[in-house]
Amino acid sequence: MKKLFVNQIQERDWVETIFLVRDKILGMAKNGKPYLTLKLMDRTGEVEGRIWDRVDEFSAQFERDDFIRVAGKASLYLGKMQLVVQEVTRLDDSAVDLADFLPVATRPTAAMVAELKERVAALADPHLRALLQAFLDDQAFLAAYSRAPAAKAMHHVYLGGLLEHSLAVAALADAICQRYPGLNRDLLMAGALLHDVGKISELRYVRSFEYTDVGKLLGHIVIGVELVEEKLRTLPGFPMELAILLKHLLLSHHGQYEFGSPKRPKTLEAVILNFIDDLDSKINGVRTHLDKEPDSESAWTQYHRLYDRYFFKGYGESTPPPREAAAPPAAPIPAAPIRPAPGAERCAPFNNTLEAKLRGVTPNLFTPAAEARDDD
Repeated sequence: MKKLFVNQIQERDWVETIFLVRDKILGMAKNGKPYLTLKLMDRTGEVEGRIWDRVDEFSAQFERDDFIRVAGKASLYLGKMQLVVQEVTRLDDSAVDLADFLPVATRPTAAMVAELKERVAALADPHLRALLQAFLDDQAFLAAYSRAPAAKAMHHVYLGGLLEHSLAVAALADAICQRYPGLNRDLLMAGALLHDVGKISELRYVRSFEYTDVGKLLGHIVIGVELVEEKLRTLPGFPMELAILLKHLLLSHHGQYEFGSPKRPKTLEAVILNFIDDLDSKINGVRTHLDKEPDSESAWTQYHRLYDRYFFKGYGESTPPPREAAAPPAAPIPAAPIRPAPGAERCAPFNNTLEAKLRGVTPNLFTPAAEARDDD
């Protein structure tokens, strides 16, 4: 039984515990000596391990995705906890409890499945309700859907993350439909619950979170559409138009071609699903990053490679907010307007509208030219 977890490690601790090897990288120091960089994980997070001595001996004992018992000294390096590993012993799977080594959603699985069933039962459209019920009745699917992570690295990277993310998107869809009447609520709700179903096969989540071969070759969007089509074949009389609209939600939910979307959103429900999917994933991703460094006293996080920025954690006792500067004295008002000299270059007018900020950055979905263009 594992007794010490990543989130309990303190600076200067002597650590003797079991980890799952998330990654193993051989490097070369400036003096020509080899060293190993390890990503060691359990269900509470990851910690970096460094092996500086006896590298060849230790490296031959274990591989990536193995369980190892390590002994080493903990220290803070650039604001992050690190273990200088001095002893390594590989363990068989029978010696560990797998539940100790993969992060798990904070919400109980049973509660999330109950909410899923309630949302399916509340669908008014009989065809969409029958489709979702067909997924619920598939016990193998439901078990995978309840256990899979939502991503490998970006957001909801824990067991149960896919179901948690899908329910959050469904809740946002419900709120949007209350705010904006006239939307096809049941279609949007079905899209929210099914948009990422392909991740049950895209990702491997038994010992670590990795892409499967089919995930690399096809991707979760294509896999998801295939899963929906498979269930539709068991439902005679399902309207073809409704099936097309639902598949479009899955095919377009990444929004843009450069983000892996085979189609861009071309219905209002598809536009909404794209935005609320992105919203929930980013909120979870940023929150997870903010929670990664409880021992750091800095008001800023470490650099986030995927989001390409640092995040501000807020002012604490060690970093009080800056004092407001005194207002500068008012400038004297000129007696007459100053006219530019003949031939002087005229400055562009200041424009702070949202449209002006986004012009040239993201395509305008609502201009007549964009509507008329056949971009497929």
